[in-house]
Amino acid sequence: MVISQNLLRTIPPRSPLHPRITKCPRAIAPQITEYLQDEKHPRHIQHALVQLGERMGRHDASVSLWYPEMIRLASHSVEEVRNTDAWVMGQDASVPAFHETLLHMLHDSSPMVRGNAALSLVRFRDATGRPQIVALLQPAKIVTPFAGRVTDSDKVGTAIHQGGLIAKLLVDSSVEASQNELRSFELRSPITGRIRTLFVAPGSHVAAGAEVAIVTPGDEQVWEALRALYLIGQPDDLPAIRPFQRELPEISDRVRQQALLTEKAIRDRAAHP
Repeated sequence: MVISQNLLRTIPPRSPLHPRITKCPRAIAPQITEYLQDEKHPRHIQHALVQLGERMGRHDASVSLWYPEMIRLASHSVEEVRNTDAWVMGQDASVPAFHETLLHMLHDSSPMVRGNAALSLVRFRDATGRPQIVALLQPAKIVTPFAGRVTDSDKVGTAIHQGGLIAKLLVDSSVEASQNELRSFELRSPITGRIRTLFVAPGSHVAAGAEVAIVTPGDEQVWEALRALYLIGQPDDLPAIRPFQRELPEISDRVRQQALLTEKAIRDRAAHP
């Protein structure tokens, strides 16, 4: 599928789908290099990437000095670094190496990294990541890998950030025969959003593989996905889009409006292929 360059111009630069990063003093060139290579402080890497992304958005050609570092960071061990990196590479769609790297990132272990890579690929007029973008509209199911007793849990309706705590378990001793004492395990949300359903309560026992909670995606994530599907969406995507057209308190006006616009764009494309 070829994406019209005129349509791309209607979509302003997006914000990254990553955890909040507090403001830091603007780094000069040597500091950016130092931050990008600071393996002991992943937040420093993120700060540097965000600053580079902002400069790329202003078409600052000097940023190309750090393009090899951005490509290297696509395989960083810290998810938040890869997530931010995927967003940054989408700020310059003229770099073939970024395009290739983002295609590889569609297979990342993190759903948020896959989503950010897919969103960035749209700027390369590449719709390969469409399934990953549709997935951004889906709620996240939180499943426990271990059996155990719930010692703490959050509440239904609570807003939660990516990595936020959903529940704590005291893992059954039978799970690890090599350990005599029970150990604690924390179940965390893979996305920013809101806890829609919670299937456990403190004191309850869960089996390995049991579904513990469902988290609906946050406003920003949904809005970015809908904007991308405005450009690359297909009729098959409409069932995932229509729930956000409803007039419900948890759906913002901008998301509802974007969902309507996205469906219209998809229908228009289907009618005039």
